[in-house]
Amino acid sequence: MDVADLRAKIRDIKDFPTEGVLFKDITTLLKDGPAFRRVVDLLAERYQGERVDVVVGIESRGFIFGGALAHQLKAGFVPVRKLGKLPGKTIEVEYELEYGRDALAIHEDAIRAGQRVLAVDDLLATGGTMAATLRLIQQLGGHVVGVAFMIELGFLHGRDKLKNYPLHSLIIYD
Repeated sequence: MDVADLRAKIRDIKDFPTEGVLFKDITTLLKDGPAFRRVVDLLAERYQGERVDVVVGIESRGFIFGGALAHQLKAGFVPVRKLGKLPGKTIEVEYELEYGRDALAIHEDAIRAGQRVLAVDDLLATGGTMAATLRLIQQLGGHVVGVAFMIELGFLHGRDKLKNYPLHSLIIYD
């Protein structure tokens, strides 16, 4: 199964979550066992040569790929969540969305200084969420070895906000 086959399994939903947005629905790919496995395998292959200590996944679909990648890479998994969702002491960062502001949190003991971190999410749009996540990783002293996405909406230029990091996307919509 190649990338074109995987791309064909992603469903477009018009006007979701708001009018004028063409949403890339990955649930149609996720429910296909071989397709889901292929996505995880392709992403994992990209980072097999890197020593990855921790995979950071962003709420919520980043958890799906992040957990599976952590398993494949024999690394730990760390969730980055919206405010108020993690117990214990956290650090937070606020960031701009295309439609307002939001904030993310990570446990303050989730990453040790010097650990090698792969940051993962399902989709790169404007890059704001991942840029905020990378700030959290750096505040904890993590070394970002890669930033990975299943899908990139290239026409939104989110890659520009992440240009200082090695970035990989499996499927790019221009």
